[in-house]
Amino acid sequence: MKRSIAVLTGAGVSAESGLGTYRDNGGLWDNYDPMEVASAEGWRRNPKLVLNFYNMQRAHLREVQPNEAHRIIAELERDFDVDVITQNVDNLHERAGSTRVLHLHGEVTKVRPENCCNDMDGFSERTVFDVGYGEVHLGDKAPNGAQLRPHIVFFGEAVPKLEAAVERVARADIVLIVGTSLQVYPAASLYRYARPDAPIYLIDPAEIRLHDPRVQHIRMVATEGMREFVLQIKK
Repeated sequence: MKRSIAVLTGAGVSAESGLGTYRDNGGLWDNYDPMEVASAEGWRRNPKLVLNFYNMQRAHLREVQPNEAHRIIAELERDFDVDVITQNVDNLHERAGSTRVLHLHGEVTKVRPENCCNDMDGFSERTVFDVGYGEVHLGDKAPNGAQLRPHIVFFGEAVPKLEAAVERVARADIVLIVGTSLQVYPAASLYRYARPDAPIYLIDPAEIRLHDPRVQHIRMVATEGMREFVLQIKK
């Protein structure tokens, strides 16, 4: 039976593909106010601005490719039972070949009616559909007549897949964290659900202080760190 790995990824794993991070110097939030373009309040106040922001994100995503870190994560499936749990809204893990990807914060290539996929319908994704890299505009309606909105977990909204993510981390033999500064909650707390006997590997070039003796910090960017991780687990 294959050992299992839960891979927790953040913006740093896609940075080497040319997708900007959010919180680092020069990140997206230096140029855009997240409360205006990525919050429930911002959506209610100015949906056109929010739609345009995500149209831009899709156009940029169309131009980039998965990097070596994405590909190595996908290749882990040859020897391990792998669950990818990502804070990223891009589709680079899937394009690299990962087959089980849980998107905590939604997917930029998907949309849904603004009145669905919420606590009223149990966060059902029946009405979610893929628009690829196409644009969505104010006035574009779902079959139920509601305005289409990005299938994104905005600031101020619940993270409906958090419980499923916790379950995947809790059952993993190995937990791998790649490209996240562990500043965005509740996703940042997921590694704490790892089994007491599960080693935790953290790949990030920045100094991140985690008071957990199980954590082995590989201070490298994602591509280099993934190469090192593979070497370590094969010892």
